[in-house]
Amino acid sequence: MKLNLNNKQILNRILIMCFFIISIPLTAQVKYADGNDSWNPDLLGNHRAVVLFSGTGNTAKTTIEWRRRDENPQLKKIIVQDASGKEVLNVKTENINRENGTIIFEPISGKGTYYVYYMPYIDEGTANYPKGLYAKPENKADAQWLSKIKTDLKDNCTVTEIESVNAFNSFYPMEVIATASETKDIIAKNSCSSFLVFLEDREHSIKMKTDLPQRWIQKGVQNTFSDTAMKGEYLAFQLGVYALEDLKNVKVSFTNLVSTNGATIEGKDISCINTDGTRYDGTPFNNTVSVSKGKIQAMWCGIDVPQTAATGTYSGKATVIADGKSKEITLQITVSNEVTKNGGIDSPEKMTRLKWLNSTLAQENTVIAPYTPLVVKDAEISLLGRKLTLAPNGFPTQIQTFFTPEMTSVTTKPNNILSSPIAFHFKDASGKETLQWKNSGLKFTKKEAGTVAWESTSTSQSVQMDVNASIEFDGFLHYTVKVTALEDASFGDINFELPMQPASAKYMMGLGQKGGDRPASFDWKWDVAHKNQDGAWIGAVNSGLQFSLRDEKYSRPLNTNFYLQKPLLLPTSWGNENKGGITITPNQKTVLVNAYSGARTMKKGDILYYNFTLLITPFHTINTDFQWNSKFYHKYSPIDSISQTGATVINIHHANAINPYINYPFIEFKKMKSYIDEAHEKGLKVKIYNTVREVSNKAYETFALRSLGHEIYSPGKGGGFSWLQEHVGDDYIAAWFVPEIKDAAIVNSGMNRWHNYYVEGMNWLTQNVGIDGIYLDDVAFDRITMKRIKRVLTQDNHPGIIDLHSANQYNKSDGFNNSANLYMEHFPYINKLWFGEYFDYEKNQPDFFLTEVSGIPFGLMGEMLQDGGNPWRGMVYGMTNRLPWSHNADPRNIWKLWDSFGIKGSEMIGYWSENCPVKTNNEKVLATVYKKNGTALISIASWADSDVNVKLNIDWKKLGINPAKATITAPEVTNFQAAKTFKAKDEIPVSKGKGWLLIVK
Repeated sequence: MKLNLNNKQILNRILIMCFFIISIPLTAQVKYADGNDSWNPDLLGNHRAVVLFSGTGNTAKTTIEWRRRDENPQLKKIIVQDASGKEVLNVKTENINRENGTIIFEPISGKGTYYVYYMPYIDEGTANYPKGLYAKPENKADAQWLSKIKTDLKDNCTVTEIESVNAFNSFYPMEVIATASETKDIIAKNSCSSFLVFLEDREHSIKMKTDLPQRWIQKGVQNTFSDTAMKGEYLAFQLGVYALEDLKNVKVSFTNLVSTNGATIEGKDISCINTDGTRYDGTPFNNTVSVSKGKIQAMWCGIDVPQTAATGTYSGKATVIADGKSKEITLQITVSNEVTKNGGIDSPEKMTRLKWLNSTLAQENTVIAPYTPLVVKDAEISLLGRKLTLAPNGFPTQIQTFFTPEMTSVTTKPNNILSSPIAFHFKDASGKETLQWKNSGLKFTKKEAGTVAWESTSTSQSVQMDVNASIEFDGFLHYTVKVTALEDASFGDINFELPMQPASAKYMMGLGQKGGDRPASFDWKWDVAHKNQDGAWIGAVNSGLQFSLRDEKYSRPLNTNFYLQKPLLLPTSWGNENKGGITITPNQKTVLVNAYSGARTMKKGDILYYNFTLLITPFHTINTDFQWNSKFYHKYSPIDSISQTGATVINIHHANAINPYINYPFIEFKKMKSYIDEAHEKGLKVKIYNTVREVSNKAYETFALRSLGHEIYSPGKGGGFSWLQEHVGDDYIAAWFVPEIKDAAIVNSGMNRWHNYYVEGMNWLTQNVGIDGIYLDDVAFDRITMKRIKRVLTQDNHPGIIDLHSANQYNKSDGFNNSANLYMEHFPYINKLWFGEYFDYEKNQPDFFLTEVSGIPFGLMGEMLQDGGNPWRGMVYGMTNRLPWSHNADPRNIWKLWDSFGIKGSEMIGYWSENCPVKTNNEKVLATVYKKNGTALISIASWADSDVNVKLNIDWKKLGINPAKATITAPEVTNFQAAKTFKAKDEIPVSKGKGWLLIVK
């Protein structure tokens, strides 16, 4: 057929053809899909390509454009299966690289669907600490089949989609990489720039640090970011900086946003969390962001849209500045007529809670019950049950407590802790004091209910010593001691002497010493590379001090298996290149703690900081009634079944239906609230597991937090569960893993702005979900965060119960510290201890129980865990184990005795008190009395090496019972003791490691 076309028709056809040519993509977009958990990732990995073979013969060939972010894919195994799940053995691979790979296989089931799994891994390690290793390539193909593959064979399969085992494992779209040529092209088009800025919304977290996402290639470099926000919402967005050369100082500045009708969102309400904010301690956070050539840095920004903002579209500028060069971005934000509350934090998947990173909630140091405001009178500072007296040089001349030996009340009789004032000494090589001081006198710089601060300057000819110190309402003292050389000087030693009264130095814990009786003499040297040791607690039950020696750049080390990955910093002053150490030498009048730093020289102008902290113990009297009333059930179970046990407080661990993800209890909060509401209706309280030493990978903010470098997440070797390796990539420490729900945690770096988020989160859970407190499983934050947590948990008359569990930290991985010594700064705000795994309740002596487990010298009580504890020994300290972690003992039987005796309201008089009215005639068998009007419960327990018979030595007057009318009975307690009656003069048989509960009337 002959076509007669005029020029206009020809031109139209050419334009149409050009249009279709331009419209055809160079590479069709592969479809990415959710596999809906339709295969076992532990066998096949998390990713597969779905391939449709429609050809003939016994050779199928497909090229998969998988655009993988993992390095060296050629070193990973390929598994091919047919639609029924049968493995194809005849497989050959060609040109496997990050962009694509060619797979040739035998279509054993003929035409149809085949699956190519390309990242199978093998989980090694333990269940909770896996080590995912990717399987290496295998050649199972038959040689004869291989020989028949044609060299010019064309692709005869279609890749219909790429699937991840579920949506959470998907790489699409932010981890689907751009090809090398695509990246080269976009760089070439912007060759005059030192960096590019890619604009990304809050729903597509930037995840890769080196590869551009294909999504950015498709979008291109843009200069305008548009989004919609509700009134009152925190609108997060990202500026992805791609460095074409090394960038040393990346900042973002913002103008006001102005609407078409003249309304304004001020620039001060827009910020970048990567560079600016507020630290966990309330001080300003300023960070310098550097980006190496070829790397990507997500700059997370947020607009605090006022609730009063007018509806409309607002425009303004964000300017990314790096080394004097800048890129200007237009911001166009449409504010809808809808009003949200609390910044939209009820929708955390929208990154609204990133605002929490800069929170100052509960930061003001207000007094927390049961503590009382500090009172200053001349040089004396009084606080709950304690008093501090200061010398003109700023150091304590005396520290006193006023607690009774029973720890049940406060008296006017002081317990002196110091035998003479605390002092620094500057000595020559012969050990002689070399300096004569002139002192400026004591000057108070702050007098508040929660904090009193003071300063003093002492000057000699060669050295000036500036002392700045403070005490807080709970008995925590912080000293900054600045030593400045006024001329060149040499010293044989600079040392710090802490002289203690022997009566207040009976026990010791720390510096490599297990809790117990203080040794007669003691010598210790710094070893921060291996030991988390910088101080100790020395004291008696009702008076004591913890001291800690600190570098001026002190950073809290990691704990709970990770100390060696972030150990203590050796103090320049105290450590003095490992010349420093501590000795303890006692005599009849004093127990002298001497922290020496050894010989050194100082040039004129040199500065050393001899900083230290003190904690005055105990913190308060023991609340025994809380112990008897608060029977903990530590497991997620139906409310009715828990009620039947007699428990009154439920602890919800993680890894269950209402609190599935470790330290991120926000995803199933509706289920949690429903459970708590039912518990409250039935008279039970509910606490949840939530701490910050590690954070679940299910956190919505994971990659925003990763953009902050090492601020939130600790540096590390990576590895661990496959999801972490595939999405987080590298430079992290893999922590606790729950295989049943694939919850993989990442170690928190320590003191950082995640604690601000944590405080806000606890406040939100208290106010919106109704939690009654938290269960802490070891602690990675300091006392500042603990005080803030206690404030938000107890506001508006919420109970705010906090119990602390710790596995014994006295081991290599934890740096040989004692759990009680490590966490003592938190004890003022704890309600109960649960010292836990690896605590030996059988081999350790009573002094260990008293100091390391019971909490009594600090005003606390506790419970036992390991192997069910020892119920007989536990009751000497008012402890049982915890349901349903009973193992060898069921606490319900003892709980029933508590109730039948009426232990609530009784006075606990422990064996450690000289006022205890009952003792035995065997020093290895101890007795504690729970005294009421006209009756008493006596707990005796044996640490003797064999079965023994003992007699009770009873001070009937102190007991308040007429011996002529007294009866002594042992009520039957299942799995604890048989019923029996004794007379006062009878010998009572006590089995090795056991004891009795006796009621005297």
